[in-house]
Amino acid sequence: MEIGPTMHYIMGGVRVHPDTGAATVPGLFAAGECAGGMHGANRLGGNSLSDLLVFGLRAGAGAAEYAKSRGSAPTINSAEAEAIAGEMLVPFERKRDESPYALQHELQETMHNLVGIIRTEDELQRALAEIRGLKERADQTGVEGNRQYNPGWHLALDMLAMLTISEAITLAAIERKESRGAHTRDDYPETSAEWGKFNIAVRMGSDGEPMIVREPLPEMPIELRALVEQEVKIGA
Repeated sequence: MEIGPTMHYIMGGVRVHPDTGAATVPGLFAAGECAGGMHGANRLGGNSLSDLLVFGLRAGAGAAEYAKSRGSAPTINSAEAEAIAGEMLVPFERKRDESPYALQHELQETMHNLVGIIRTEDELQRALAEIRGLKERADQTGVEGNRQYNPGWHLALDMLAMLTISEAITLAAIERKESRGAHTRDDYPETSAEWGKFNIAVRMGSDGEPMIVREPLPEMPIELRALVEQEVKIGA
């Protein structure tokens, strides 16, 4: 039996308020492994259940308070909804020059081989070029059949999100020139105190292209820092 490391979660995700679970998008609340900020640079095994219990309760209570605070039910922009629905049907109209299954396989291979556990600048730059090439090809992804039980259609719709998060992960890994937690740069093996003072966020710019933002972190309390440094020494 072949055994190898694999990534089955992301230590990052949707930014939420720690007490309410409210995201930066009004009306959106998140909890669990899709929410960022719980695990820091390394996720401990078995944390997901306690994460859901604690922050699921907070997100539920936060969503309830948000709903009660609304003076009236929100209205739907019908034109916007129809435009989005139209975009979802575009894969049926294409010539099917690209298969969503083939693109997904190539993306998986790229992320596994070039953005894996041990990372280097050269491999990350190669991955970024391959991901952006796949983004261009994704515009030619077509499907056949109908809307009922059509996993090919679902995958074609998911490809944009897959490519977006893959590009964000790769850009952030290129930017962080140190090793920290589960992010290991073979060309920058040391952990830097300066790099520990900020998070790296990837945002969509006004031109629709991703941009890197360094967001300062609040100063860690002295007693907590002493505990973390002690744990690091024990782990080492």
